[in-house]
Amino acid sequence: MFEFFLSLDPVLQAFLAGCFTWSVTALGASTVFLTRTVNQRLLDGMMGFAAGVMIAASFWSLLLPAISLAEEMGAVPWVPAAAGFVAGWVFLLAMDRLVPHLHIGFPEEKAEGPRTSLGRTSLLVMAITLHNIPEGLAIGVAFGAIGAGIPSATLAGAVALAIGIGIQNFPEGLAISLPLRREGISRAGSFFYGQLSAVVEPVAAVIGAAVVLVARPILPYALAFAAGAMIFVVVEEVIPECHLNGFEGAVTTGFLGGFVTMMILDLALG
Repeated sequence: MFEFFLSLDPVLQAFLAGCFTWSVTALGASTVFLTRTVNQRLLDGMMGFAAGVMIAASFWSLLLPAISLAEEMGAVPWVPAAAGFVAGWVFLLAMDRLVPHLHIGFPEEKAEGPRTSLGRTSLLVMAITLHNIPEGLAIGVAFGAIGAGIPSATLAGAVALAIGIGIQNFPEGLAISLPLRREGISRAGSFFYGQLSAVVEPVAAVIGAAVVLVARPILPYALAFAAGAMIFVVVEEVIPECHLNGFEGAVTTGFLGGFVTMMILDLALG
C-alpha cells in the first residue's frame, strides 16, 4: 500500500492526506452517536493537545524546513521565513475580520466578523473551517515540496505532518458535534456539521501542492505562510476556547503532550 502511495502524483498524495485528516475529524464528530456529553476537563485537555500539535508542526515541519530550504537556495535564511510567516498571520487576520464566525463556547452575541443572518450552527462551522485552511495548506505544501524535487523534503516528513494534524483533528470534530447536540440538533445533523468543518482540508491541500509545483521558488515562503496561519489560529482561537471553563492545568498538560507527540513524529519519521 505504501509503495502504491509512493507512485502517485504529489497533488494526489496531498489530496489523499487531506482526506485522511478530514476522516479523523469525522471520526471525532461521530462520537455524537455514542454520547451527548463529554467530560469538559477531558475535552479542554484534548483541545490543548491539538494546540500543542499545531505549534510543534509549525516549527518542526514548516518553519525549520523553510529556513533550511532558503539556505539551500542561496537566500538570506530568515527573510523567506519571516516574510511568509507574517503573510500567513495577516491572511488569517483578514479572514478573521471578513468572515462571520463564532468560536466554540462563546455566546452568539460574541460572533466575530461582519453582521450576518447566519445561525449559531453555521457560525460555529465557519470558525472551525477557518481553523482548518492553514492545516490543509501545510499538508499540500509538504507533499508539493517532494514533487518539486527539494532535497530536504521527504515523504516520511510529509506523512508525519499529516498524521500529526489528523491526531489533533479528532478532538476538533468532537468539540463541534457535541455542543451542537446539546443545543438540540439531531445526532445526524451534529455529525454532519462536525465533519463539514474539515471538508476544506483536502481542497486546501491540493491548492498548496499545486502552487508549489508550479512555482518552486516560493516554497520557503509557502511553508512559513502555513506556519504563521496555524500559530495565529492557536493564539486567537484554540487557547482562548480551552481556558473558558477553568481547567488550565488540563489544557497545559494536553498542550505539552501534543507538542512532544508531534516533535517525536516529525523527528522519528521525517
